[in-house]
Amino acid sequence: MNTHSTSEPSEAYIALGANLGNREGSLREALHLLDGHEAIAVLRTSRVYETEPVGYLDQPQFLNMAAALRTSLEPEQLLHAMLEIEARLGRVRDIRYGPRTVDLDLLWVEGQELDTPDLTLPHPRMLERAFVLFPLSDILPGEGNDRLSSLVTSALKDIEGKDGIRLWTANVWDNGSEPSGN
Repeated sequence: MNTHSTSEPSEAYIALGANLGNREGSLREALHLLDGHEAIAVLRTSRVYETEPVGYLDQPQFLNMAAALRTSLEPEQLLHAMLEIEARLGRVRDIRYGPRTVDLDLLWVEGQELDTPDLTLPHPRMLERAFVLFPLSDILPGEGNDRLSSLVTSALKDIEGKDGIRLWTANVWDNGSEPSGN
């Protein structure tokens, strides 16, 4: 595993989703694997929401959540670590937006904007997806000058698809903090 890292840790936000097998267990295991990486610490996790599928509709409902991480990895290194965890947990990529054991999306890395063939930061569709915004709003720092908090708060006001989101459970991560409740 490539573990070259930057000297300064940064805060990153990711979305997690699962709709095959033990959905809650897959989210929990993904968090444990992330936190077990030498250059990643899970700081905060959101509540878990059950959501309707988007894009490819002929599939089971998803469980979605978000997590704040502290990492010394560069964004593309973090993405590769996340892809390795998806593969380890049985993720198969055969249908775009199709069913999956686990899906990890890198949404935001503090102070980073990036557009490469492998990664765009901030995530280009995160502000269009209620299944991302609701969990993300649970773990953001309080209102104020924080750019991500402002973007999410603004996007939530007009987001479509709110009615397809239901609270599933308050917490699946026993090593992290409870949701911040923003």
